[in-house]
Amino acid sequence: MTDPQELVDEALQLSAADGCVALVTEHSQTNLRWAANSLTTNGQSQSRSMTVVSLSERADGTSAGVITRSIASPEEVADLVRSSERAAREAEPADDAAPLIEPYPHDDAWDVSPRRTDVGVFERFTGELAEVFASWGKRDQLLYGYAEHEVASTFLGTSTGLRRRFDQPTGIVEINGKSADLARSSWAGMHTVDFTDVDVAAIADDLDRRLGWARSRVDLPPGRYETILPPSAVADLMIYAYWTMSARDAEEGRNVFAGPNGTRIGDRLAALPLTLRSDPGDSRLRCRPFEVAAASSAGLQSVFDNGQPVEPANWIERGTLTELVRTRAWAQQTDATPRPYVDNLILENSGPDATADLDAMIGNTERGLLLTCLWYIREVDPQTLLLTGLTRDGVYLVENGQVRAAVNNFRFNESPIDLLARASEAGVSEPTLGREWSDYFRRTAMPALRIPDFNMSTVSKAL
Repeated sequence: MTDPQELVDEALQLSAADGCVALVTEHSQTNLRWAANSLTTNGQSQSRSMTVVSLSERADGTSAGVITRSIASPEEVADLVRSSERAAREAEPADDAAPLIEPYPHDDAWDVSPRRTDVGVFERFTGELAEVFASWGKRDQLLYGYAEHEVASTFLGTSTGLRRRFDQPTGIVEINGKSADLARSSWAGMHTVDFTDVDVAAIADDLDRRLGWARSRVDLPPGRYETILPPSAVADLMIYAYWTMSARDAEEGRNVFAGPNGTRIGDRLAALPLTLRSDPGDSRLRCRPFEVAAASSAGLQSVFDNGQPVEPANWIERGTLTELVRTRAWAQQTDATPRPYVDNLILENSGPDATADLDAMIGNTERGLLLTCLWYIREVDPQTLLLTGLTRDGVYLVENGQVRAAVNNFRFNESPIDLLARASEAGVSEPTLGREWSDYFRRTAMPALRIPDFNMSTVSKAL
């Protein structure tokens, strides 16, 4: 196959538009599935996609035509470029138009071939998994799950002469532990770069402990309960909050960050000194240090900003909202600094007492609930960011510092912004995987949070 760098250069040479961006992504993936303590399937795939953004400058503004296709050869590039140019001519002027990014210094290895993954990444993992299968079978317990590793190599070029590339390795593990009668269930998941940090035995031990907690059962009515949200559940809630952090939407009064005089920047949102931040260079959650946008999206990303450097950002600092996501076009309109979207998210307690892990928080609970994870999260009210969703795979009653029994699942109604204001304790931040959004956003580090009055609005019959 033709090198992706050649495809980028070919598209830019063929372009007759007033400006052009060419993106090629090489994607390789390998995965494993298992059920009832046995590996069931494995797979490996490789694909390539190309996006061409063509700009058309007219008297009434600049429009963009964006076309994405699977592509294998230079012969296909010409049709993709012409289609993109035609789409640009037919499009309305874009309200997020901005000049394309000019070249700037960086140390990307543009000429190096794309990285790829293969099934060898699972060599140690499968051996440990087999040992756990054997021990669980002896206890008449079952493991189900999925592991995936992928590498996406992105090559970006613009008609201004900018060239950037990045290799993004990403892995996930999701495991369900179940009793033989399937009446008890618990879940664990994690993000990994290369599977060298995945301790299968430790994950299985935690699932086994939770299944043990569920041997006793107590039914509880809906209501407000002191609740410990583990890092995975916190991740799913904070990711949704991050997806709404558009400065444009806030200044136009369309999201929870809107204020009487524009935005709520400067307002204290969290009672604790919590910091919500993103950093492409974080050693645990490294992600692409430049903007890649195959579509303009909800004030968060713009195709005109492709190639823009992505810097670390503190969205909330020690409890106070300090920044929102802002495209270059909106920044220019509002006399502000552009702040691009970053593909990782970290919540941490900036106070001196951020040392408690989940077990310590359980030990300090007189009476409350401990969750495992959330799912089926949906937005109810964008103005308050009220969300609804369900608990899943284990809700436990904690009394006098001990987990006493499993309880029924619930539907909840909460706003993650309100939860920040009401959280009474935050544990130590750790890398985690949100269950609901694991297909879309995987690089997070979160603490467990204690909420004194989490709203379990109705009882759910889900397992």
